[in-house]
Amino acid sequence: MTRRERLGGDDSGAALVEFLGITVMILVPVIYVVIAASQLQAAAFAVEGASRAAARGAVVAGLDALESGATTADARAASVARADAAVAMALDDFAVRGDPAVDLGCDSDPCFEPGSAVTAEVRVHVPLAGMPGAVVELLPVAVEVTAVGRSPVEGFDP
Repeated sequence: MTRRERLGGDDSGAALVEFLGITVMILVPVIYVVIAASQLQAAAFAVEGASRAAARGAVVAGLDALESGATTADARAASVARADAAVAMALDDFAVRGDPAVDLGCDSDPCFEPGSAVTAEVRVHVPLAGMPGAVVELLPVAVEVTAVGRSPVEGFDP
């Protein structure tokens, strides 16, 4: 009887078990990183589109309000409401979770003057994939994604 037989017998199949164990230990984190990166990429695309849509929507809503006889403050309020709606729709299209923040800015002092531009900055804190709600509440496990869109105000002088 050999020493190997006395100590534990046959080693056949041990390499397969070790291979599967190491594969799982390496594969699971790699898959998580791929999922998290794809979620952040989708958020980047969504925020970029949302910023452009918010700027365009703000210009259209502001000009429509001014043409219908509204005050500059009412036109600004209409443009903010339209920009918020455009951002919500764009983020919903990409299934991006998180609360967006939209900041509108104008190049000119009366905001919707022909030749000026409206700028929309959109920021979203995107939570990382697979994090339980309790962990999200305790630790900052979100990445901020930001984009800026700009739309010119075109129009004819009366």
